[in-house]
Amino acid sequence: MSALCLVSRMGFGSYDESEQQDQNVETDDDGAVNVHENDHDGAITFDTEESTEDLVGRLQQMREDDEE
Repeated sequence: MSALCLVSRMGFGSYDESEQQDQNVETDDDGAVNVHENDHDGAITFDTEESTEDLVGRLQQMREDDEE
């Protein structure tokens, strides 16, 4: 699939009208970056000796510290 893009340039220095006209640029999507190429689905587990109650207490303490 190809896309057509119009590009307008404004140069500095001597004025050359041929460089200032709109130019058609044809792009190729085959070379585009796929941002989801390395997505991973999965799960993360943590081994800890602290109880859920202890962890929730620590979280609450951190939230209180942020409010101060």
